[in-house]
Amino acid sequence: MKKDNIKKIVLAYSGGLDTSIIIPWLKENYNDPEIIAVSGNVGQADELEGLEEKALKTGASKLIIADLVDEMVDEVIIPSLKMGAKYETYLLGTAFARPIIGRKLAQIALEEGADAICHGATGKGNDQVRFELAIKRFAPGMKIIAPWREWDIKSRDEEIDYAEAHNVPLKISRETNYSKDKNLWHLSHEGLDLEDPANEPDYDKPGFLEMGVSPAKAPDKPSYVTLDFEAGAPVALDGVKMKASKIIEKLNEIGGANGIGIIDIVENRLVGMKDRGVYETPGGTILYFAHAQLEMLTVDKDTLHLKQKLAVDFADLIYNGKWFSPLREAIQAFGDEANKYVTGTVKLKLYKGNIIPAGTVSPYSLYSENLVTFGESDYDQAQAAGFINLWGLPTVVQALREQGKL
Repeated sequence: MKKDNIKKIVLAYSGGLDTSIIIPWLKENYNDPEIIAVSGNVGQADELEGLEEKALKTGASKLIIADLVDEMVDEVIIPSLKMGAKYETYLLGTAFARPIIGRKLAQIALEEGADAICHGATGKGNDQVRFELAIKRFAPGMKIIAPWREWDIKSRDEEIDYAEAHNVPLKISRETNYSKDKNLWHLSHEGLDLEDPANEPDYDKPGFLEMGVSPAKAPDKPSYVTLDFEAGAPVALDGVKMKASKIIEKLNEIGGANGIGIIDIVENRLVGMKDRGVYETPGGTILYFAHAQLEMLTVDKDTLHLKQKLAVDFADLIYNGKWFSPLREAIQAFGDEANKYVTGTVKLKLYKGNIIPAGTVSPYSLYSENLVTFGESDYDQAQAAGFINLWGLPTVVQALREQGKL
């Protein structure tokens, strides 16, 4: 489709640096089309404040805010929690939100009769793939505009120059110009001093951490939390039943206050380069830890070990933008079955960035104190001799062959 034929564009709009300047840029470079800004509310809280006024002042015809928190949590985060899916050591915060946002962009674009969908993801990162694969799944014929792959702007400093020249208000300065992504599950930090892996992050710098404090500044007294799970999904916190998104929200507060869930990693991006980032995931880190504690009691060895292997594949699919794929659906079905008996209560102690187990119980526990005790039990230890003879038979046969005794 030629630029002059594009009359209406749906823009994935966060109000951050990239999307703030994209509105005037689209007006200048696409023959003044109508721009419908769409913000997916995935739990970024105060980042949504003043967004409509800003979008309209910079040239959008309207702002649509779509409430996607529970969709993200129930459809993506809970299945991933059941699988124990991590990409390397990253708890997939940004990646969790993208398929849900991408699907909503496609739906709104079709409803509004838009000619194109635009996003602010760079040509270096993963989000361009995540957004566009979701859009292709739900609006396969829609044109996609990615300004970072078209414009002459080469850096975030040049973006700020463009914003200043076009009177676009920004909440950041050149000194606080980290690239950040926030949702209910996490907050990421990239850029500036973090681009050199030799630099230690200044966690105690005012304004850097937003979801909590560093372990050094956490209280000297531990906090305790109790989580109830049913079939692998969290259903209650400290004995109070609530929906999963509310559990995450409250765990963010408790975990953040205790310095939980801060990681500094160099990860392998889909496009082939390594990237350094600092991630805050307080509530998610607690949930993953608690779920793993309960699995230890309730899931048999073979199922648990296979699930741990498939968790890597599941995380790769999410990270690489393939949430809407048959393989993801198939692995998720396995995860649901594997979590059938992951029901019970986990108590944890949180202390200065550490999560310490404080007791786990389940009505479906496979743990037998009678079998494993060092005291008297019903287990006949003499049975082990026959088991070892059979288990070790291939080893004996190999040894006999090497000795020429077969």
